[in-house]
Amino acid sequence: MTNPSTTSPQAQPPAGIDRLALAGIEPVRSGMIVGLGTGRTANRAIRALSQRVRDEKLDIDCVCSSLATEALAKELALPTVPFNDIETIDYTFDGADEVDHKLRMMKGHHGAITRQRLVAAVSTRCVCLATEDKLVNHLGTKALLAITLIPFGVASTRNRLRELGLSGILRRTLDGEVFVSDGGGVLFDMTIPQTCDIEQLAMALDHVPGVVDHGLFLTEADEVIIECKKGEIRRLLPEES
Repeated sequence: MTNPSTTSPQAQPPAGIDRLALAGIEPVRSGMIVGLGTGRTANRAIRALSQRVRDEKLDIDCVCSSLATEALAKELALPTVPFNDIETIDYTFDGADEVDHKLRMMKGHHGAITRQRLVAAVSTRCVCLATEDKLVNHLGTKALLAITLIPFGVASTRNRLRELGLSGILRRTLDGEVFVSDGGGVLFDMTIPQTCDIEQLAMALDHVPGVVDHGLFLTEADEVIIECKKGEIRRLLPEES
């Protein structure tokens, strides 16, 4: 595993300038297929991208990682294409619930884990955008781990998760209904023990029958862009091996 290096923080941005969003969309060029992430931080970059498309007349196509992102892209008149028609994506930006200093991420707050992973998996470059409070030394420090299960056999699958040392609850909506992901799965939000080996946990979850996907994204990020409290930008990059 490589260790990240950081660039020096940049100067505080002028008032009203979303430096994190602009840094996230800076690599976008005409002719690209761009993957759009899911969540509040990704939405900031999506809005900034729509402005660039209008101002610079960028000729791009966008792939959306969730139904919510697709709705926002359409609202902003961004050109979208069905992911079913796409083999590779040039550049993807997305957010994270947590990210550590090894560029490992935890996602799942918005319930789009599987689609986010599929988009990231075929992206030539994938960048994570995060605010400073999302940077942790150990994944699971602040956020819960989202795990998507098929609805069939939930009780037995949950028992297998307990055997891995995970405890948590079935996610529900504010109305008390069971939360259903874009792909039709149900989600459990689970606490990761601080003594847990993240790499081993991810491998174990990959082999639990009934688990569709989980929020551990350990190798997807090529770069993490952090927005510090005063608005300056810090970049985490893997060192050359």
